[in-house]
Amino acid sequence: MEHTRSSRRNTVIGDRVFDICNILFMICLVIVTLYPFINTLAVALNDANDAVRGGIYLLPRIWTFDNFKYVFSEALIIHSFFISVLRTVMGTIITVFCSAMVAFTISRQEYVLRKFVSVSFIFTMYFSGGLIPGYLLIRDLGMVGSFWVYIIPGMIGVFNLIVIRSFIEGLPDGILEAARIDGASDFAMFMRIVLPLIVPVLATVSLFSAVGQWNSWFDVFLYNSSNDNLSTLQYELMKILQNTNTQTSQSAAEVFAGSANAGAVTVTPTSIRATMTIVVSVPIIIVYPFLQKYFVKGMTVGGVKG
Repeated sequence: MEHTRSSRRNTVIGDRVFDICNILFMICLVIVTLYPFINTLAVALNDANDAVRGGIYLLPRIWTFDNFKYVFSEALIIHSFFISVLRTVMGTIITVFCSAMVAFTISRQEYVLRKFVSVSFIFTMYFSGGLIPGYLLIRDLGMVGSFWVYIIPGMIGVFNLIVIRSFIEGLPDGILEAARIDGASDFAMFMRIVLPLIVPVLATVSLFSAVGQWNSWFDVFLYNSSNDNLSTLQYELMKILQNTNTQTSQSAAEVFAGSANAGAVTVTPTSIRATMTIVVSVPIIIVYPFLQKYFVKGMTVGGVKG
């Protein structure tokens, strides 16, 4: 009896020690995860010239919204924001739907070319035609200077395709067989049975696709740099940062030369980078909580064979 009580006491103490260590570890993890964002926000809300001195950690030393005012004072920022939202929404929906259809097709055992098609898609993950052939292809397709250059080239995401296919292959075969016996077509099975069952993995790849579309700027630089009406937020912020670097260099040169026109710099590359990071991160941070439960489930269940 005494030995049993001692064993239980040791077990309780061990559980408490584990809980305390686990809590401390999670607190440290949260701090390490949140600190870079909080520090970036502090720099964005601090006076630009003062931020150059460094020493800003959790709170701004001199509070100001001048950095955000400078960014949003650019004429194309609001318009480019709506273009970014439009390409993100449309690109995500089209990419996820098309990737899901292809994934459903190559997951079917009766499709005789499934291995060839799968290998063909996977091959493109390791090898590409290159930048110049890719540009020539887009040009010959007549998509240079159009909005669809943001959507069509990325309609099928190979990584998303693999994730969705793994999830579909884990579905019970009896469900689709029963639908086939009832006379359902492949498209009807995909729309009415498969899509509702793979919502978790669709939410997962939707988040991947949305982040990629939202952060993309290089395609704008290649195909639509001369068309301000199709410029995106990321590209406009990149141009603002370049202009800030140029202005800062010119101001420093004027100060060094003792020019009478040398004036105080209201923004710096450091403050603009921090402000840009906050501006482009907020929309994704707002969307993520709504997809979190599906995201976790899709990542943990997607590769489990049912």
